[in-house]
Formats: sequence, C-alpha cells, structure tokens
Amino acid sequence: MVYYVEDDTNIRELTVYALTQAGIEARGCADDAEFQKACKEELPKAVLLDIMLPDTDGLAILARIRHSEGLRDVPVMMLTAKDSELDTVRALDGGADDYLAKPFGMMEMVSRVRALLRRSNRSAVDAPTKLEVGPVVLWPSRRSATLDGDSLSLTMREFDLLAFLMRFPGEVFSRETLLRRVWGWDFDGGSRTVDVHVQTIRSKLGDHSRLIQTVRGVGYRMQA
Repeated sequence: MVYYVEDDTNIRELTVYALTQAGIEARGCADDAEFQKACKEELPKAVLLDIMLPDTDGLAILARIRHSEGLRDVPVMMLTAKDSELDTVRALDGGADDYLAKPFGMMEMVSRVRALLRRSNRSAVDAPTKLEVGPVVLWPSRRSATLDGDSLSLTMREFDLLAFLMRFPGEVFSRETLLRRVWGWDFDGGSRTVDVHVQTIRSKLGDHSRLIQTVRGVGYRMQA
C-alpha cells in the first residue's frame, strides 16, 4: 500500500488513480490525522508527502516517520510545489528518499514510485558483508554506517548511493548511470537529483567529504 498525503483533492485523486491504474495499491489522505489513522489500519510500503498541509508541515510528518519504530525504514518521496534547492536539501536531509516538484508528469511519478518499492523490497542476499573506504564503513545487510567509528545517519537513498560508489572505488559514473543503477529509473537529462544527494552525503561526511570526487563533465567517483 502506498499512501499519498495531499490536501488538494484533484491532485490527490488523480495521483492515486494513476498509481492504481499502474497496478500499485494506493490510498489518498487529505491531512496528517487521516494519514495516522490509515497507518494504524495498515502500514505503508511507501509514502508520498506534500510539504504544505492544513494541519501540519510535511517535513514534520517526515521527521515523525523517521523516528517511528514501524515506519522508519519506509521510503518517502516528497511531492510539492516548492522546488527551490533549499527545500530539496531540507527534505532529503530530513530523511526523504526522493523529491518531485509539482507539476509532475504521472508517468515519471509512477516510475519513481515503482523504483522506491523495488529498492525497499530488494533482497540483501548478494550484498557484501561490509564496505570500507577510509574512515567510512557500511554494512549493507544491516543498513548501518559509521564514520571514524561513530554512527553515520543516512537516508535510504543516500545509503544506496554511497554503497554503490563504495563498491567501485576509483570508477567514474555519470549522473544518468547513477539514476539508472541506484534509483532504478531512467531520466533524460536535466535532473539535479544526483547532485543534491551527493551534496547532502558530503555534508554528513564533513572533513572527509572529498572521498566523493566530482569528475567535471562526467559525474562522480569514490576515491580509490
């Protein structure tokens, strides 16, 4: 079940209809109260959140999800008219796994939701036991990370991106390749998604931010 928290009835119903037509079970919630009630009835496999809601801020709902025992690992995508880079960074740094600004195309929205569901259901059988580059250590099966021995808090998408780069230290990947391999969907240019996620990961790495190197005109690589 995918929940979409959106107070605009037309947008909410159209989005839920598009997801349902694509074979994805979905339910709309007009506000936070309705969303909380729905979660008590059935836990979601993914959540789509608007930022501006009548009873609370979408970022506040996101923060509660990330601190909730039953919901903390549920992938969240923000769907909002706010498309400034600052709002994007706030959402991603707050724990969102993806971000799509209104007005959005229904086909792209469905594709991204499918990618969220695929990645949240992905088996960890083939994942390496541990990834280590310098002071950064990741345990994919446990989805935990440390930096200089201290716990490193990462969103689901940040974890997946960092883990992917750490699996291939020294190898350069274009933004398009990262979107396809990490996000699981194709996008024909113009996306800042990868750049924003790299920016938030670097901010969390602090003094070790240079471990993720920018290759001008190409993409990114993890320092070998």
